[in-house]
Amino acid sequence: MKKVMVGMSGGVDSSVAAMLLRERGYDVMGVTLKMFGDEDIAQAQKEGKTCCALSDVLDAREVARKLGFEHLVFNFRDCFRECVMEQFAQSYLCGRTPNPCIECNRHVKFGKMLLRAQELGYDCIATGHYAVIAYNENTGRWELRRPADRSKDQTYVLYSMTQEQLSHTIFPLGELEKSQVRELAEKAGLVNSNKPDSQDICFVPDGDYAGFIHRYKNIETPHGNFVDTSGKVLGEHKGIINYTVGQRKHLGISLGKPAYVVCKDVESNTVTLGDEADLYTNSLIADDFNLISVAEITEPMRVTAKTRYSQKEQPAVVSYIGNGEYKVEFDEPQRAVTSGQAVVLYDGDVVVGGGTIK
Repeated sequence: MKKVMVGMSGGVDSSVAAMLLRERGYDVMGVTLKMFGDEDIAQAQKEGKTCCALSDVLDAREVARKLGFEHLVFNFRDCFRECVMEQFAQSYLCGRTPNPCIECNRHVKFGKMLLRAQELGYDCIATGHYAVIAYNENTGRWELRRPADRSKDQTYVLYSMTQEQLSHTIFPLGELEKSQVRELAEKAGLVNSNKPDSQDICFVPDGDYAGFIHRYKNIETPHGNFVDTSGKVLGEHKGIINYTVGQRKHLGISLGKPAYVVCKDVESNTVTLGDEADLYTNSLIADDFNLISVAEITEPMRVTAKTRYSQKEQPAVVSYIGNGEYKVEFDEPQRAVTSGQAVVLYDGDVVVGGGTIK
């Protein structure tokens, strides 16, 4: 009997994932990852946040009790703070717009949790992500593929998974629709069958990224100049971390016409504003690349690509340009391609790989 460690957030998806594996005959243990210290949780509760709080642990534990398997809590606070929260804050301070869910998957869930599972003698780990893992006999590589429920597709935030991680991970929900998952949970009488999905970044529940960075780093970011695309000063901004490419609202400046953040320059501490047309670009450069379906890209490859989680994939060509960097050229100009976000490449339903936009 294979032993599987299931990451259980307290939500319905991970609970049904554990239930399905139990029904398939796996020896299941549920684990909830403690990402925050007690003071972090207390602050989050003041702000109305429940993710990673005691109630989530209790929900996961109750599901494990009902289904008849052991449940543990692992303290991964230090790893989460260093690899996710610190990286998030530093990226914003460097003028980028990071995606912390990608870093959490890379370092915590499929990094540290997998290592802990192997240390404890488990064959694999599982989560409630909506994606499919399959082995391609022709290429000899593990593949990450889009799930049956395209509206819940999470492959964008999973592109950093390595061959080793894919070979020791199970995604039981990949072939199910979200509605089916809730039906299974309700039929089984799980305590969280109607629990709403978490929407926000777990450590920024109010969406105030700048406020989080001010508190976390205990710093104030200096004001600077808004400039137009020719460099002309338009007014004063309130600190570069308050803005992201494509932003139109809450700029704190009136120009008599719609204005958008086109780019940010940390060195000069300027935020460039322009028209919507200034947001479009035909290409991007990305580094920190991880390839999944292929071992290397030696010549231009036709793919589809997306530069945001919610974006529909767009036709493009990817080429390796050396020094670990890849160039992605789109058939049509793309709006608000943002430094620090991920570009993820697809060949049909299969994830080719992805990297961080420079």
